[in-house]
Amino acid sequence: MSDGPRALPGSDVTDDLEITRSLIVPAAELQWRFSRSGGPGGQGVNTTDSRVELSIDVRALSILTAGQYERLQVGLGHRLVDGVVTVTASDTRSQLRNRRAARARMSALLRAALLSEPRRRRPTTATKGSHRRRLEAKKQRGHVKNLRRKPEL
Repeated sequence: MSDGPRALPGSDVTDDLEITRSLIVPAAELQWRFSRSGGPGGQGVNTTDSRVELSIDVRALSILTAGQYERLQVGLGHRLVDGVVTVTASDTRSQLRNRRAARARMSALLRAALLSEPRRRRPTTATKGSHRRRLEAKKQRGHVKNLRRKPEL
């Protein structure tokens, strides 16, 4: 006796990926790969593809503005391979839970790259005090080295 339609278990992994309230990646632009995961797994260790890789081609995202795209390139520079960012999850023995973990990691990664703007360095000059302290430290170091010399006869 059910009260109404129920959501299919695991249907959330096939939905669109929400990065922010206004930025949602369509499910069609998510690329999933599954493989066998290492580690313990019991009898199903060599038969189940529980390791999950989630990839998004940032260059092909139709939902990004030019500014957002630039920010993603700067924020994900070291993680981008030919414009594609990939996250993996093999924490659990369940493919469904690993898919949920990969979605959460990808969402957090893209959100952090989009929302954080790189801080610009404000050029400064050394203060008189820091300059004086540096020279005093050099003199002190030279004095210590002079004390290590053999005494002159």
